[in-house]
Amino acid sequence: MIGSEVIVDHVSKSFDTFCALGDVSLKIRQGEFFSLLGPSGCGKTTLLRIIAGFESPDSGNILLDNENVVALSPDKRRCNTVFQSYALFPHLSIYENVAFPLRLKKVKESVIDEKVQYYLNLVQLNSQMSKMPNQISGGQKQRVAIARALINEPKVLLLDEPLSALDAKLRTNLLRELDRIHDQIGITFIYVTHDQTEALSVSDRIAVMNHGKILQVGEPYEIYESPSTGFVANFIGETNSFTAVVEECEKLNETNYLCTLMSKQLGKIQITDYEETKPGQKVSISVRPEKINISLDEKNQFPGTNIFSGIVEEPVYAGFQSKLFVRLDNGTLIKIYQQHKKYLEDGPEINYQDRVYISWTAEDGYIIEDIEN
Repeated sequence: MIGSEVIVDHVSKSFDTFCALGDVSLKIRQGEFFSLLGPSGCGKTTLLRIIAGFESPDSGNILLDNENVVALSPDKRRCNTVFQSYALFPHLSIYENVAFPLRLKKVKESVIDEKVQYYLNLVQLNSQMSKMPNQISGGQKQRVAIARALINEPKVLLLDEPLSALDAKLRTNLLRELDRIHDQIGITFIYVTHDQTEALSVSDRIAVMNHGKILQVGEPYEIYESPSTGFVANFIGETNSFTAVVEECEKLNETNYLCTLMSKQLGKIQITDYEETKPGQKVSISVRPEKINISLDEKNQFPGTNIFSGIVEEPVYAGFQSKLFVRLDNGTLIKIYQQHKKYLEDGPEINYQDRVYISWTAEDGYIIEDIEN
């Protein structure tokens, strides 16, 4: 199977006075694993339902391979949807649940059997085909729902938070299975989730949404490392956010500038940026907790820039890492994540009320947005 290109062209949708989508445009490439990511109520499921044909936009168009499908019913769109609730028929066996779409089309029995066997094998459920839905686990039910959606051989598979009802470990395993299936069959996946870890781990690209708008589209590393707004920076992982005023901006090379800023929370700091920022401009800046170096010894800090000292106000041991909340000498609270790379025989090296030194390089901080004066 080969997936379709999906174009969302200036789509808007309101429910009474609530604007669910406001002039949304988006291009999803053929065969891409694309995620719509955002908090509850941001419009991602509404957009998915409009692509599927379950909702009609107030304005705008949906194009599949350059064909406008807004006027087409869901069964004419070559899209299939996997829902959070599985939607299996409780009175039919696993085999018959998967076979159901082909029986509706009156496909020959030999073809049905061949395809059911193939797709149950794809989701690794051959041994369960004679069981009833109430005899299998939640994760297995979701696999059956995926097999049933794929047996129609759609060009686009739409997945509406399909893993949210599962426990954390099962979600991780099934997410890996979804990625494997996508790589094997090559169709376009559009995946709706509010879980940033899910989106980052499997997506070719991600659209971050909030209040019916798309705030940023990019590959996972772009979304995480170079968020375009404060909302994206805080929604994707965790970060330390500050405000600052640009003092000067010096061109380093063809792509980077070194900006010197004055922040009320930090004092003078330096950050590299891809664009020249004018002196006097108010900006929001961000530093990821795992980018910050921390030590009991001032000599262990990165030389040159962004060095501070403070007291550990709260250490949180989390197994594979420690989360340290440090109150700087000027009163600012900063969170730092320290990865545990080796066994700590006597416990964490840094403890409550220790005086510590922290630093980060100019490359590890970033300007995320200008602030209106």
